[in-house]
Amino acid sequence: MLEATTLGFKAPLEAALAAALAPIANTHLQAAMRYSVDAGGKRLRPLLLLAVVDSFGGSVKQALPAAAGLELLHTYSLIHDDLPAMDNDDLRRGRPTSHKRFGTAMAILAGDGLQAQAFAQVAAVTAAPGVVVQLLQALAQAAGPCGMVAGQVMDMDGEHHRLDLAALRRLQALKTGALIEAAVAMGGLLAGVTTTDTAALRAFAAHFGLAFQIQDDINDRTKTAAELGKTPNKDLAEAKATFPSLLGLAGAQAALAQEVAAARAALAGLSRPVPQLSAFLTYFE
Repeated sequence: MLEATTLGFKAPLEAALAAALAPIANTHLQAAMRYSVDAGGKRLRPLLLLAVVDSFGGSVKQALPAAAGLELLHTYSLIHDDLPAMDNDDLRRGRPTSHKRFGTAMAILAGDGLQAQAFAQVAAVTAAPGVVVQLLQALAQAAGPCGMVAGQVMDMDGEHHRLDLAALRRLQALKTGALIEAAVAMGGLLAGVTTTDTAALRAFAAHFGLAFQIQDDINDRTKTAAELGKTPNKDLAEAKATFPSLLGLAGAQAALAQEVAAARAALAGLSRPVPQLSAFLTYFE
């Protein structure tokens, strides 16, 4: 159901991503940046942004640079996560990681380039200057030391330590959830969503982001490399805090169901039906 709902967004999004990387003159750098972007992935973050815009009567065409920027930033974070000094992973999205393909130095530079280009894309959105500034602020806040980067530090510091559930939820709300919340918030800004609906959308995004991470933790324990497109059991091998390690698989599955139900309840509090956003919850089925 999710695939059918987002199908109309995918081709324009891929075109926007290609256009974002086309101006890069250095062919070596462009190839390294394209390698990770073109590996695909679920594109959940930009698709969420576009679904919010479309659900509230905004212009999907106008929103495409912001959606592309969000995906570029997410891809940079994956490249850097996989580096030897971080998670030291050999596989991402079913292919060798960037540093395995291009070397560590070029992988770092490709990630740096994607991060900068992400903000250039968001700055290119055709909207009122105040809206563009808010979009840039939302992305910077979610990506930086008060968002994703803070979560990454907590994740590293938590290795070989037993976190309690509250700490684990906070870690993942930052590391994974912050960019998902930014996707929904940026979509709301572009569509001119009311304050009341913005609060409900933020609640939906928070629960969706946590559910996404719990599902990822479960998959890491239960699926193969071919199914995941990345190395399984990495978190277990590195003694990272995860929901299955803290709650057990059955407990993690119960927590997942609880977050999905809370996300669905948040959508029910909106001023209009949003079947496109409801379809994202089928990801967990």
